[in-house]
Amino acid sequence: MYRLTILLTFLLLLALVIVIPSCNSSDDEATQSDTQPTTEPTATPEPVEDVIITIGNLTDVTGPASTAMEVIDTALDDLVNYFNEEDIIPGVKLEVVIYDGQFDPSKDIPGYEWLKEEGADLVFSAVPGTPVTLKARADKDQVMIFGVSGDPEELAPPGYVFNLGTLPRHEGLTLLKWIAENDWDYETKGPARIGGAGWNDAYSGWWLDAMKDYAEAHPDQFDWVSGHLASFGTFTWGPEVEALRDCDYLFVPGIMTNFVKEYRGGGYTGKFIGAYTHAAFFGQISDAGLWDEIDGMLLIASSRWWNEKGEIIDLTKQLLHENHPDSAEEIIRSGVGYIATVNLIQMLRIIENAVKTVGAQSFDSQALYDAAQSYTLTIDGWDRYTFNETKRWATDLYAVYVVSPDDETIVRQHTEWIPVVVDP
Repeated sequence: MYRLTILLTFLLLLALVIVIPSCNSSDDEATQSDTQPTTEPTATPEPVEDVIITIGNLTDVTGPASTAMEVIDTALDDLVNYFNEEDIIPGVKLEVVIYDGQFDPSKDIPGYEWLKEEGADLVFSAVPGTPVTLKARADKDQVMIFGVSGDPEELAPPGYVFNLGTLPRHEGLTLLKWIAENDWDYETKGPARIGGAGWNDAYSGWWLDAMKDYAEAHPDQFDWVSGHLASFGTFTWGPEVEALRDCDYLFVPGIMTNFVKEYRGGGYTGKFIGAYTHAAFFGQISDAGLWDEIDGMLLIASSRWWNEKGEIIDLTKQLLHENHPDSAEEIIRSGVGYIATVNLIQMLRIIENAVKTVGAQSFDSQALYDAAQSYTLTIDGWDRYTFNETKRWATDLYAVYVVSPDDETIVRQHTEWIPVVVDP
């Protein structure tokens, strides 16, 4: 009996061992079936809005330079739209806000302050002298200002003003060196007599100072006659014409129609010289029928002309014809204004570089400043424009053109680019 009891107890325990795992298995399966983890719906992230970077344009809408500035302003708008449409700076939308400074230096500071109040992250001005006027304030506020003209000494010490274009002093020095080497045989003829006249604005003064300095440094090549700065807005040039009557080369006012009429009307034959600034008013030369009077005029420039091919000039012509098919030929006829794309694209590329470095959300004036101090624009295989930690003027290479009245255009005089001359 006792053994039977032990056997029955053993069999019962064995049965329990067999049954319990089976029950646990069923329970687990039931539990797994009833409590399968469900996939939580993933929330769609909110789209990140583009960061708006605002360019303040301190320009001339209603003043004496408005004809030229209107075309430059149009080029800026078209290039900004191109960058936005092509999404060249991902995460960023560029905008432009305009202030009409009326070519009046007294409006430079009010215009700068107004643009800042309107949210400008940086300021651009194609008005000569304006960036220099604003330099101290921009350095104090640490606001980036991009211009297209200036003077090396007045851009020092290096700060927040960067010149995307040419320096009148460099234009004058570089052109006179080219003339001495390519256009005037001073070894046979002796020194060429040079002088000039313009308005009492920053641009003309810088040019005349450069010419005088070069002539005094090279008396075997040039003989300085005189330089004249008339009151701003002067349109009669009798005294200046008489003083410059015997010049072989003479710098002329940017808006040159009246001066040209008076000078040629007096029977004087000096060869006019200047820069792309003068080409901005070629439309007026056409309207006045003065192309023959400026035949042979020499112009120095940092960008290609309409009758050339190249990376930036091709883009310029593309944007012009796409955006202004009905007025493209008239804009080309008006002169150089729309070719400011070569300057403007530097500014937009520097913005692009800053965004790439810090991200769109972290873009600020300091990021833009840092990007500008290590910038090179290479065009058609040439390093044409550069900035660095101390260099605040961009143009390293120039070209010389001559006026061709038959086609009412200008023609490049050489293939290679000319290195900038910075000292007499």
